[in-house]
This record gives sequence, structure tokens and C-alpha cells, in this order.
Amino acid sequence: MNKELLGKVKQKKEAYRRWKQGQVAWEKYRETLQAARDQVRKAKALIEISLARDVKDNKKSFYRYVSDKRRMRENVGPLRNETGDLVTQDMEKAEVLNDFFASVFTGKCLSHTAQVTEGRDGENAEPPTVGEDQVQE
Repeated sequence: MNKELLGKVKQKKEAYRRWKQGQVAWEKYRETLQAARDQVRKAKALIEISLARDVKDNKKSFYRYVSDKRRMRENVGPLRNETGDLVTQDMEKAEVLNDFFASVFTGKCLSHTAQVTEGRDGENAEPPTVGEDQVQE
């Protein structure tokens, strides 16, 4: 990223902070957001065009870019269901989360024990719990 693009992104973050504090109108924040978004999109387009243009000379960088776009990242770690069993399969995790959110919106008072078992860096940390007291904020 060049300095101009970094400046636009910083302006966007500052405008958001000020809007949340009530110091800037929504329209002004929206203009800043759209300007930053346009700059980022143009920068991405230029990078992709230069990669496509130079693919004959530098195939390695092109294929690295393509493989980065294809990579899937797992965002949800292992969870514990209502019975306390560890859930690691994607469909099971989706069911645990769906049951929890459905019970919150329907008003059912179930024992919510969905827990994350590992920290972000893979180390075992004290798992946070998801409970009704956190959802009603």
C-alpha cells in the first residue's frame, strides 16, 4: 500500500470513531468510507492488472496470488455442546451455534455451554463461555 491509500484507510477509521462518538454526521462518515473503499478497489485492480501483464515474466508471483485467494481458512474452533461433548465437525458446530442463537431469539432458557477450547495461537487457554448474560447487553 502506498502512503495515500494508508492515509485514506486511517481517515476512514478516524471518521468511524468520531461517528460512533456523535462528533461526525452519518453523511460525512459515508463519504469518507466510500472514498477509502474506492481507493482500495483501485489499488487491488492495479495489482491484479500488473500481475496479469507480467505473468509471462514472473509466473511465481501470479500463482502465489491465485493460491492465496483459493485458500480456505477455518474460523470457528472446537465447541462444546449442551451435553459437554467436544464438537469438531463443521456441521455439528453449525448445529450447536444454531441451537444457541435460536434459543436466544425464541426466549427459551437453555443451558448454553458453547465453549472455545483453544486460544488463537493454538495454546490451551481458559475457554470463554457463551451465556445469556452476555447476549442481553
